[in-house]
Amino acid sequence: MYNHNLIEKKWIDIWEKSKINLFIEDKSKPKYFLLDAIPYPSGAGLHLGHIKAFSATEMISRYKKMCGFNVLHATGWDAFGLPAEQFAITNGASPQVYNKKNISYFKHQLKSIGFDYADNREIDSTDSKYYEWTQWIFLKLLEKGLAVKQEVEVNWCSGLSTVLANDEIVEKDGVMVSDRGGFPVEKRLMNQWILKITDYADKLDERLADLTQWPDSTKSTEHEWIGRSKGATIHFKTDNGVNFDVFTTRPDTIYGVTFIAFAPENELVKQITIPSKEEEIKAYIKLANSKTELQRKEETKDKTGVFTGTYAINPLNGKKIPIYVADYVLNNYATGIVMGVPAHDERDWDFAKNYKLDISFVIKSDSENECYSGDGEHINSDIINGLNKEQAIDKIIKVLEEKNLGKSSVTYKLRNWTFSRQRYWGEPIPILYDEKGQISVENELPVVLPETDDLNSIKPSGDGSSPLSSFTDWVNVQKNGKHLKRETDTMPGSAATSWFPLAFITKQDDGSYLPLDSKEAQELFARWMPADYYVCGSEHNTGHILYMRFWFIFLKEIGIIKDSTPVIKLINQGLILGPDGKKMSKSKGNTIDPMNVVETHGADALRLYAAFMGPYCATLPWSPSGLDGMRRWIDRVYRFYTELIKETTDNENEIEPSLNIAYNKLVRNVTRSLDSSSFNICISEMMIYINECYKNTKFYKKHLLGFLSILSCFAPFISEEINIEVLKNKTPISQTKWPTFDEALTIDKLYNLPISENGKHRHTIEILRDTPEAEVIEKVMAEERIISILNGRKPKKIIYIPNKIVNIII
Repeated sequence: MYNHNLIEKKWIDIWEKSKINLFIEDKSKPKYFLLDAIPYPSGAGLHLGHIKAFSATEMISRYKKMCGFNVLHATGWDAFGLPAEQFAITNGASPQVYNKKNISYFKHQLKSIGFDYADNREIDSTDSKYYEWTQWIFLKLLEKGLAVKQEVEVNWCSGLSTVLANDEIVEKDGVMVSDRGGFPVEKRLMNQWILKITDYADKLDERLADLTQWPDSTKSTEHEWIGRSKGATIHFKTDNGVNFDVFTTRPDTIYGVTFIAFAPENELVKQITIPSKEEEIKAYIKLANSKTELQRKEETKDKTGVFTGTYAINPLNGKKIPIYVADYVLNNYATGIVMGVPAHDERDWDFAKNYKLDISFVIKSDSENECYSGDGEHINSDIINGLNKEQAIDKIIKVLEEKNLGKSSVTYKLRNWTFSRQRYWGEPIPILYDEKGQISVENELPVVLPETDDLNSIKPSGDGSSPLSSFTDWVNVQKNGKHLKRETDTMPGSAATSWFPLAFITKQDDGSYLPLDSKEAQELFARWMPADYYVCGSEHNTGHILYMRFWFIFLKEIGIIKDSTPVIKLINQGLILGPDGKKMSKSKGNTIDPMNVVETHGADALRLYAAFMGPYCATLPWSPSGLDGMRRWIDRVYRFYTELIKETTDNENEIEPSLNIAYNKLVRNVTRSLDSSSFNICISEMMIYINECYKNTKFYKKHLLGFLSILSCFAPFISEEINIEVLKNKTPISQTKWPTFDEALTIDKLYNLPISENGKHRHTIEILRDTPEAEVIEKVMAEERIISILNGRKPKKIIYIPNKIVNIII
């Protein structure tokens, strides 16, 4: 019986002492660079979802090493952020203390499961040596005018006293609350650092076409998130003299405008609202600001708003149009104002119906009892009557520009990246302020986050200021005889992960990082970038991935890297569902501790089942019986090598031809399946081969080692045990060469040949492939079944399609 506990512990110790997984640069080999989304090291440790996610690069890493590549495969810790800060406050220790403890446990888990990450390239976003270069990139963005501080609308959580990202917010009872703690969240204008990712909207959108090995779903999601829209900006004026602009993709419908709708947050709302409507508008804005953006965008019939008491003037026909404040209009898209054309826009139709507003058709349709948003002949539209959509748009824009009433323009759904967080546990922003509030930069990097044992000092202030404001010795500095104050907001967690692939390349054995602008670093980037293979959850498509692409385009433009593509092949792993059929979650109490599985079944069984349970990108249920089956198969492999091999040979021709064919098929199919990330098929192919081995007693030595090389990608512990202790090899299994196959030996020499009479299947015979036609026909005609069917009759014709079929025509 295979004792996984003893054997796995034995090899963990041996590998640790031998430092077999350390990365060593070898320019004589081609490179292969693998990435996982670096995890947040929580106190709960790794869960089964992590194991599935990380298993892909683990298998590919071992495979590519045996194929002769210089493989860079390391991990790290995305360890800054609100959860760690809140956990520390709740549990009475500093984030630094918990972070070190959590990382230590994560590393213990990874080693127990046999991951081959290179320890000497491990990164940690909370290490000042790491975030020195996050700060350096920020200053480069500042230098180029892409980092600015300005008043912007943010998601403010008073309970946590910080700005939250959209993915840190959930909906509860129709209002926004923080995912952590369930505190109310509202929209608020605040002075914040932002990164002007919108300046890169076109580049981000256009370069999606270059990502040929990324999932279509990822590219489609990013394209929609960027949301490039071409249309016109039209200048309007209210009846009380306030000017405003509206962006529309359908300027051809301007004659059908029957109302204007402002987003509740729009800064012009106060100017256009008449005094008698002010209280009603204020109450409506407060309600709208408590709703999530998703709620406000929902395609429901219940569109709400409040009339401001003010009217706009249509710039082309002079008609007065009522102005409303409506929460279905978002202030972060275009100008935050919509021209309502209910006859030809579903949302406007619903709003107009709710408030009994005019509906004016300006495109001919079959019925005026429902909205029509398609193309057609324009009517009731003065200068564009009779034109179709494209002709009408072109003419309207031309007229607007001639009369200085508007212009052709492009806008985006993409918003600038809010880069300030009112948190202690984050990268300090390297900015100084003088007594007049003028900005200067910290040139001595890194600006190190101050440590403290006083947890009260890192708690939310309650007044909107950052916890770092209380660190007066750190905040107040003297430079060149001037009294300056440091920026007390910190960076968001997404800052560290926007450049992390480069960190694995520049990490040095002493823990430092090569300067990103050094010649040595740039030579390494030219060799190693872009990364070859990256596994990342689909939930990161519109956050982390988009931000990373933005930073990489920027870094290329300032000469740090030569290719703005961060990774060639992107894979989105599927989820593992808990025993209750729902997504595993600590809050649901349905997670499974992988260390318990390692204890009961072994790390190899866990790794094999994670690969075998189904397609890698699919969401799949966890099955204890499936895990049991994988553990039994490990015993079957071990029993084969230790008990059933009676004789071995160095001559391939001395083994059964069927076994030789089975081996060559195994190598071919597993190689192709690894190249296509079809890991479950790899396991199936190994099972088929072992079944064939059980029918034999004599084996080719090269095949016995070749199978172990394949198995080691998925189950390294048992593979190494058999390699060293059973086969008595001296070379570690991870340092063997990937087995090769002969295509000619993947084809069975014997095959089943179907025989038909007048096109109807009658019989099947086993025959050697490529047998001459005359011999095939002779054998067919000698079959008792065929003699019985013919019953003395002579065939008119016999048609033989080589290696396919014989058809007897009577």
